[in-house]
Amino acid sequence: MKRIILASLALLGTSTLLSSCDKEFLDENPKSLYTPQTVLTDSLGFEAAMGGLQAVVREQYTRSDEQGLLSIMQLGTDVAIPGQVQGVEVPYYNYTQLNSQDQGSAVFWSWAYRTINNANQIIAGAANAPSTVRQGYKNRISAEARFFRAYAYNFLTTLWGDVPLIEQAVTSPRTDFTRTPVAQVNDFIINDLKTAIPSLFLANKAASGRITQGAAQQLLGEVYLRTNQAALAEQTLQALISGGQYKLITARYGVRASQPGDYFSDMFIIGNQRRNQGNTELIWGIEQQLLVPGASTSAQQRRVWVPAYYNVKGMALADSLGGRGLGRLRLSNWVDYRLYSAQDMRNSKYNLKRNFYYNDPSQTALYGKRVTGLKGSDTIFYITPYTTKWNQFDPADTFGFGTIKDLPMMRLGETYLLLAEALFRQGKLAEAATAINVLRTRAKAAQVTASDITLNFILDERARELIGEEQRRITLVRTGTLVERTQRLNGASVTGLTAKNLLLPIPQSTIDLNIGATLGQNPGY
Repeated sequence: MKRIILASLALLGTSTLLSSCDKEFLDENPKSLYTPQTVLTDSLGFEAAMGGLQAVVREQYTRSDEQGLLSIMQLGTDVAIPGQVQGVEVPYYNYTQLNSQDQGSAVFWSWAYRTINNANQIIAGAANAPSTVRQGYKNRISAEARFFRAYAYNFLTTLWGDVPLIEQAVTSPRTDFTRTPVAQVNDFIINDLKTAIPSLFLANKAASGRITQGAAQQLLGEVYLRTNQAALAEQTLQALISGGQYKLITARYGVRASQPGDYFSDMFIIGNQRRNQGNTELIWGIEQQLLVPGASTSAQQRRVWVPAYYNVKGMALADSLGGRGLGRLRLSNWVDYRLYSAQDMRNSKYNLKRNFYYNDPSQTALYGKRVTGLKGSDTIFYITPYTTKWNQFDPADTFGFGTIKDLPMMRLGETYLLLAEALFRQGKLAEAATAINVLRTRAKAAQVTASDITLNFILDERARELIGEEQRRITLVRTGTLVERTQRLNGASVTGLTAKNLLLPIPQSTIDLNIGATLGQNPGY
């Protein structure tokens, strides 16, 4: 599908050679044009533009140029330690190497502003579309774009603080950006989401994969928490929960319902992940599909989370073991040994793979026995516990480069955790315990009381519920707990983490290209 993408020179950190020439033969005389002005004139044009925007959004967590990029959101936090690293993730656990030349932060920064620029094109196009386009449709397509713009700005201001606020599409090179104070960006995000919500479809009317009111409500609730507006967060998240559009999964369903498993693991099986496949808990998912043009990516989730067990003699690649992973990270000892109770369903063998059995029938002396006491092999990324949420195997691609699994971006389980945080921040500890107990009841874990509720307990529960889904760095930065929790729970795997690392460095290439104004750098970089 075609995309409408216009890039800003300075913010995207790319360079170009600008020159002029009066040679007549260099004058452009295109016979046809594919521009926002010519395309955003009917619903077909807007749908093409939205497809392009969604493709850019998807690149946030599906890029493969730097295979360790996904690990940036997990390493150097409390939940993960390095495995078979690729390189780009190293400065995110060895913070002494994190500087303004960092490739990972530059990629994410560029992604965010490409998303914003594409969203700005659609929003402007909807405002200027001819009267032949229904007003309700214009409102709805603009609302989806506003959601994505708010999502990108929330990502930016959480991780970088003050950032340039661009309200209109950039259609020619600019080199005069300045940073807008966080408070002003926050107001912009909140306004986008409040404007979008009434025009978005409810989940029971939305096409699969499209943004719904629930997704905008969930993001708004998170933004209210980040901006210390806990009462508004409670109101927004409670409205989402009580709206009747979503329901926690509490029974087996889907393509493997008759096979061994449990209902928590059912949500993460291909064929079960979408609302139209029975997943009533999903609020927003990025869909991927095998053998559909443009619907599969080279995403690295499986390679990051699934260990390279097949490198152990007697172990063979298997669908049941998640396919071919590389173990670019492994769960921290805190997650492996101290986070879960034995009876917690989220700790079951269907959700956290802990025990391995030799499965290569050619190794008759080993076949069927449990893998124990390995010597001479690196168990950091060969044989180690891992979440099964990213298990995926394509028999036509045993090398396993691509990923055809959907990306669960928001689900109702997280809504309850955000609500618990909003209640905690208002001192409503009993109500917060009630919200968390909804999830613990579902997981068959012991109930908690008001005396158990602290911010640390809520963050522990987020790890139990959302490991492998949550971008952990964002959560710990948002809550101001990155340094304390990482040092306390996973300090042995981290070097040089200080308070300055609560913000990432502005890419130096962006600063250098921004010759028309001072962009500035975050302290310490």
